[in-house]
This record gives sequence, structure tokens and C-alpha cells, in this order.
Amino acid sequence: MTTRRRFLAISAAAFAYPGIAAAQPVYTWQGVALGARATLRLAHPDAKAISARVAGEISRLEDIFSLYRPDSALMELNRAGVLNAPPFELLECLSLVSAVYRASDGRFDPTVQPLWRCYGDASALGALPNPDALTRAQALTGWSKVTVDSTAIAMRPGMALTLNGIAQGYIADQVATMLTAEGLGNILIDTGEFRAIGTQPDGRAWPVKLAAGGEVALAARALATSAPLGTTFDAAGQVGHILDPRSGVSSPSNWREITVSAPSAALADAISTAACLCATRGQIDSVAAQFGDVRVEAAHPA
Repeated sequence: MTTRRRFLAISAAAFAYPGIAAAQPVYTWQGVALGARATLRLAHPDAKAISARVAGEISRLEDIFSLYRPDSALMELNRAGVLNAPPFELLECLSLVSAVYRASDGRFDPTVQPLWRCYGDASALGALPNPDALTRAQALTGWSKVTVDSTAIAMRPGMALTLNGIAQGYIADQVATMLTAEGLGNILIDTGEFRAIGTQPDGRAWPVKLAAGGEVALAARALATSAPLGTTFDAAGQVGHILDPRSGVSSPSNWREITVSAPSAALADAISTAACLCATRGQIDSVAAQFGDVRVEAAHPA
């Protein structure tokens, strides 16, 4: 299995502006969120203490969403097929999942985890899944087979969820909510997807570079990018990780990279993921138009 570099990066120019907080330099904290590098950028005399609180919040949320922590709420749901008294954050995230699932005509569907595991297991052996294995895995997918309410989340035996197409953005949103409640601003949160609280300390937008080319000026907004071949299951790098729940296979995509901005990083994350399975720019725009203030910043053809 091949993993490519991240799709978004803060431009070095962010630290080169002559007017940027000369008395209080921008502090950068680095950590990990859901197995990916996370960063926090802020100019504040208590930056280290603030960053420590952010690290604690990320760890708390990983206890809910992580596929790497065996005792996370998501892993418990995947093992047992039911999770009683689910955390509010998981319920809130799955509510957004349902909305994007409907808006994308089923393209965004976190029940693809059995398919993902099928490809991952075969890739570890230097192969691709055989048709019978894919048929069995696809039988375990389908968001309509999952029931969600405040008392329990339940799904059919053998099913499993992955929230990798939305949880990184959701964690960025939760960190932003925490910091905003503390009265803090001019902060850039990066958990694999970006969430800007305000602007840079000098009032300029944060310049975010796209891997496929170009730059987005980000202020008081979120940004997410998805690439069909960002992670691949074959040595040639042609079988991508964004699996189509409707066909059960890694379908060839018309897109090299799609970048979406929105008020919420979770929403931008989910829509950019679903967009990779859209055949035309018109289809992408149609999905985005069903949500308020969502913009397709870039859609680079394959």
C-alpha cells in the first residue's frame, strides 16, 4: 500500500510578512490526530499551555473516532455491532454523515470499511482482492443498514464504519469550538484538514498551498482536499483508496485532487471525499450547493 504526501500545506509566506506580530512570534505546535500529523499555529504568550489543551482535546476525540485505538467508541461499535449510550460527538458526526450521504446520492458512505479492509489485506500480500471477496465485503456495506439515535448506534453483524473521510475535519471543528469558547482568535488548526479561527495576527488570511498547484487564502473558514490516488493499494499507484460504495470497487476517477471550503471542516472533508466519485464538475457543484456557503475551490482533472 502506498501513501502519498499531504494535500494541503501552509505556505512559508505565512511567516514572512513584515507586519506579523513582531512582539509575539507565531508559535507552532505539532502532534498527531488520527494517525496524521497535526499542527496548531498561534501568536499568544500562553501558546504552549493552549497547545497542551489542544493536544488533550485531540486525544479525547481520538478515544471516540480512532481506528488505531482498540478501546475507542468507534472500535467498540465495529466489534460489537452496537454502541449503547454513544458519545454526543459521535452522534453529531453521524448526523452530518447522513446529510452528505443523501446529498451525494450515496457516494459518501462510511460503511465502506469492510471494502477498505478487503483491499488493505490483499495489498499487504502484493495483490488485489478477488471478486468473491469483494462481493462478500460489499454485502456488508450500506448506510441504510445503520440505525442511529441517542440511545444506541446499531448495524448488521460484520459491518464496520470508517470515519476517515470526515473525522479529521470534525476534530478540527471541535478544537476550534474549544478555543473560540476561551475567547481566542487568529489561530490556524491543521488536523489533516484546515480550520482557521479568524486570520493571521496581522489581519491577513492564512495562505494554504494545494499539492496540485495553486493557493487558497483562508480566513474564518475551513478547507479540505481529497485525492483519489492519495493512498493506493497497488505498486503502480493506480488503485485508489476512495472506494465507491455503490459498485464496491476503486473506480477510476476523473479527478486528481478536489479542494472544498466551508464553514465547517467536517463538512468540507466529507464533500471533498464524495466529490472524488463524481463524474463531472456539475455533479460536484450540485452536491456542494445543497449546503450553505460551501465552495469548490479547485477540481484538478486527472
